[in-house]
Amino acid sequence: MSRSFFFQICNNGPPKRFETADSAVEAAEGNGFAWLHYVGPTRKELSGLVELLGLHSLSIEDCLDDNQIPKIDDFPESTLILSNIFEYHKGVLGVGEVNMFIDDKFFASISHLNSMQRPYLDEIQYFVEKNIEGARCGPSYVMHLILDYIVDHKFVAIEAIEDELDDVEGALISDAASFKPAELIRFRRYLLRLRKSLFHEREILNKICRKDCRFISEQSIYHYRDIYDHLVRSYELTESYRDIVASLMEVYLSMLNNEMAKAANETNMTVRRLTLITTIFMPLTLLAGIGGDVRMVDDHRPR
Repeated sequence: MSRSFFFQICNNGPPKRFETADSAVEAAEGNGFAWLHYVGPTRKELSGLVELLGLHSLSIEDCLDDNQIPKIDDFPESTLILSNIFEYHKGVLGVGEVNMFIDDKFFASISHLNSMQRPYLDEIQYFVEKNIEGARCGPSYVMHLILDYIVDHKFVAIEAIEDELDDVEGALISDAASFKPAELIRFRRYLLRLRKSLFHEREILNKICRKDCRFISEQSIYHYRDIYDHLVRSYELTESYRDIVASLMEVYLSMLNNEMAKAANETNMTVRRLTLITTIFMPLTLLAGIGGDVRMVDDHRPR
């Protein structure tokens, strides 16, 4: 069963849901705008948007590629904004891609399924309906709501990583010998992915706040500046945690060297004891050996 949905955001009253994207776009021509949301769409579904909304075919290819970095692309009929959404669950960082097309008369959002086969934007329909008064102001407000939802999920993922990193730090301090450095390498890899995404998304929001996107209304710019501030904060947190991971790796190596030095010292003490014992017993052994040889000579002397 398809999880995609198509709405007409009216100038007044609740949003109206339609079975197809064509009917939602047609209904919005005289009242409000159309919001088309796709979850895990096929190439055929997205290709229909080229004719329906006038999207560029290259932008459709971007939507089908899960390895794109966050970016903003301006096309003659619309603007594409690509963002990443993060989920941290049971020690695994999931990275999803959200593609958004914006124009004066429509807004299209495209997301995929996470590792648990649930949409990354699972609650976005109810989130927008809850803020319907702002959504009626235009497509740029709906996109702001979705970007705000994405950034909030990023912050939740960062907080989850922080909590787990505190546990790892405690385990390292309490028992460095049995600590697994692979945990720190895993955190380093996750934080690098977060940093890369946040860096590019910060640049996207910077362009929007400079009013480089012609489809973002003047009134909604203030909301995007708020999102930009949240992204900057998340970016700084990510940088701080990367420094913490690097420091913990240094502490681990230092404690490991101390343990090795302690073991070497204990070995040296043992060798010293054995050397002392050897020094004491070697003369006695020598005398015993000489005494034994003299006795053997006496025994073999003719009588």
